[in-house]
Amino acid sequence: MRIGLVAGPWISVPPATYGGTERVVDSLARGFAAAGHDVLLAAPADSTCPVPRVPGMRPSAPEDLNFTLSELSHVARAYAGMDGVDIIHDHTMAGPLYLLRPERTPVVTTIHGPLNSQAQDIYRAIARKAAVIAISRDQASHAPGMPITRVIHHGMDLSSVPMGSGRGGYLCFVGRASRDKGLLESVMIAREAGIPLRIAVKMREPDEIRYFRDAVEPVLGSNEEFVGEVDDASKYRLMGEALAFLNPIQWPEPFGLVMIEALATGTPVIGTAVGSAAEIIDHGRTGYLGRTDELAGFVEMAAGLDRAVCRRAVEERFSEERMVNEYLRIFEKLLAGEAPSGVPDVVGLHQNL
Repeated sequence: MRIGLVAGPWISVPPATYGGTERVVDSLARGFAAAGHDVLLAAPADSTCPVPRVPGMRPSAPEDLNFTLSELSHVARAYAGMDGVDIIHDHTMAGPLYLLRPERTPVVTTIHGPLNSQAQDIYRAIARKAAVIAISRDQASHAPGMPITRVIHHGMDLSSVPMGSGRGGYLCFVGRASRDKGLLESVMIAREAGIPLRIAVKMREPDEIRYFRDAVEPVLGSNEEFVGEVDDASKYRLMGEALAFLNPIQWPEPFGLVMIEALATGTPVIGTAVGSAAEIIDHGRTGYLGRTDELAGFVEMAAGLDRAVCRRAVEERFSEERMVNEYLRIFEKLLAGEAPSGVPDVVGLHQNL
C-alpha cells in the first residue's frame, strides 16, 4: 500500500519533548514503512520522521495550538500533496471534512481528543465519509450510537526505552502543567506518603503558566524537585528510577500515553480510576487505581510490584507492532471494498474489524 499520513500543524513529528499524538504518528509512519509499505507524511516542515514527506509544509507552530486557521491551512497543503496514495490516515479534525481531498481515496481518522458534545457533532459528520477510530473504549463510550469502526489502543516502540531499577527513592510526575493532569494532586499524594516527588512538566501555554504560578508554585517545598520539560532520554531515566509514577488524572483522558511509557521502564502507575486508566493499568499487578484521596495509601504496595510484569504488559498489549498491524488490517479491508459498519455500543469493539 501507499499510505498517506496527516499529522497536525503544531508540533513536529516526532516531538522534541511534549507531544503524545505526534509520537503515535511517528510510530505509525515508521511501523508502516518497516512492514513494507510506502508512506507519505504530511507534517510540519521541521519534522524528522525518516519517511518521505509532503513538500511545502510550514514549520511547527506550538504558539498556534488549536488555532482553527492554522489547522485549515495545514490541511489544504497536506491534501494537495496526497495524489497517488491508496489510503489516507488523518490525525487532524478538519482533514476528513476537506472538500478537495481525493474523491476515491478512503480516509481513516483517529480521534485523539475527548468526545464532548461539540466533537461528537463533528465526528458524526466525518463518519459519513471516513472510518473513525477511537483510542479507548472509555472514549467511545462518551458518544453512544456514534458509528465508530474500531477501538485501537496506542502502542509504542520499546527499542529505545531502558528498564529502570526503581531505586531512586522518589515518585515522579510527567505531563502538562494543567489542573486536568493532576499536578497539584501529585504534590499532595507524595507528601502524604512521605516520599520525595520529581516533577517534569510542559509549561508553555498561558493557561499552563497561570495554573502553575497560581495553584502549584505557592505550595512547593523541600519535598518537591522541579525538573522542567525533558527530552525522551531524560524522561525515561526519570521514570525508570522512580518507585512509582503518579497519574492522578482529573478528567476522563481518552488514552494517556504517559502511563504506558512509565510501564515500559518497569515503573508501576498509581492513578485515578477515570478515563482509559482501567484499560491500561492492571490493578494490583502493574499499578493501583482509585480515588484521589486513596492514592497515597497505594505507594508502598506499588513500590513492591514486579517491574518485569509492568514492562511485559507493554510488550504484550501496547507495542508499536500490535498498533501498526491493527491499522493495516483496517486499511486492507477498506481497499478491498469492505465498508466499515458503525457500532452502536462499545461492547465488543475490538472484534469489529
